[in-house]
Amino acid sequence: MDDWETPEDVRLSPRERLALLQIEANLRQDRRLAHRMRAAHRMTGDRRTTRSGRGVWLPLSVLLLLTASAFAAVTGVRTSAPAPLWCFALLWPLTLIQSFRLLCRATRRARPGRTLTRWL
Repeated sequence: MDDWETPEDVRLSPRERLALLQIEANLRQDRRLAHRMRAAHRMTGDRRTTRSGRGVWLPLSVLLLLTASAFAAVTGVRTSAPAPLWCFALLWPLTLIQSFRLLCRATRRARPGRTLTRWL
């Protein structure tokens, strides 16, 4: 807001400038508005906000869950022990849920001109 410039043909009276400065000061103090503005700014796809490492954790967790589920399933089948099979039974639904979230993210961010998302 500080870098906002008035056009050359627009003149504000000192009273109007003071009122505008007070409005801007009140808006800066509103935390909920600032939070919503940051969220809206992130959703526009600005490069400065999308480079954060938050987008890496979901694909990484799906990869780790898939690996652990496959290991538990193979170990349980080869040894016929109930513990690895129960581990697989607990891990598999989590893996499916995270995979579904990853799929939803991929389809939501997909654009007509791009085939791969940022994290693939």
